[in-house]
Amino acid sequence: MYKYILFDLDGTLTDSAPGIIRCVQYALEKCGKGSWDAADLFRFIGPPLTESFQKFCGMTAAEADTGLEYYRERFARVGMYENSVYGGVPELLQTLRQANKTLAVATSKPQLYAEKILEHFGLANYFVTIAGPGFNGELPTKADVITEVLSRLDVAGSAKASAVMLGDREHDAIGAQQNGIEVFGAGYGYSAPGELAAAGISKIAAQPTDFARFLLK
Repeated sequence: MYKYILFDLDGTLTDSAPGIIRCVQYALEKCGKGSWDAADLFRFIGPPLTESFQKFCGMTAAEADTGLEYYRERFARVGMYENSVYGGVPELLQTLRQANKTLAVATSKPQLYAEKILEHFGLANYFVTIAGPGFNGELPTKADVITEVLSRLDVAGSAKASAVMLGDREHDAIGAQQNGIEVFGAGYGYSAPGELAAAGISKIAAQPTDFARFLLK
């Protein structure tokens, strides 16, 4: 039975695409990389942004760091609230809390932003801890973030069998696998067709409330 349930944020709890994409467009224009269509930027949702700037836009590491600064400039001002909670998420969280599950957030979004977003939408109190990278390079990968959450929850050894990560991208699967915990997929999020299955995820929710049947056994 699962006791510790770790949630990704973007693409799992909230539909954050509008704000993220507009902030990426802003950063790319400020960096002199031209105008990009929103449809080409959905792949930025989930992975660390500096990684995506380099992988998808051909930026150097230094350029990616500058792009991240511009991204955060707009995100902190307006982008984080260009966002909405997926239907069924509050009901799922309430159901899990009533079943005495321990809920946490493990996100690639800076922890400060994640906390503000969850507080804005009235979801923060469902979680015993919210973890994400700092602004100085702390917890650079999803695996690092998951490790941090497990440490905060004092979950180690055989207790990991009762922990599970819920996320919508292959990075969530990789991070969970590197930490030795199970992972379920948010099929309604931002993954490409076949991405979750290719990452080894066999249980995929078509909508948030579907997670309940995987978690309440």
